[in-house]
Amino acid sequence: MRRRLIGQPAGDATRTGIRLTLLVRAYCHLCDDMRERLVPLARAHRAAIDEVDVDAHPVLESRYGDRVPVLLLGAPDAAEELCHYVLDATRVQAALEAAARR
Repeated sequence: MRRRLIGQPAGDATRTGIRLTLLVRAYCHLCDDMRERLVPLARAHRAAIDEVDVDAHPVLESRYGDRVPVLLLGAPDAAEELCHYVLDATRVQAALEAAARR
């Protein structure tokens, strides 16, 4: 799966083990908006963000279709969907806090 790690220095994700997956596609202004709002929130919780282009993965493209961007807690194959289209900062904050307690 082709990924791009964004918004986090390499060593920080290993401290918390919290991983978010942001499903995007090229030329998607909503994806750009979600990424921009997500990075500071992820940094505050030392969470890593994996960015995955859904169009490069037929299974993901079939599952999510036009419902992009999508933010997942965890890897795409075993993740909890937190929000899509726009960042639900309240829900993401709560999910990151709960993940940090585990």
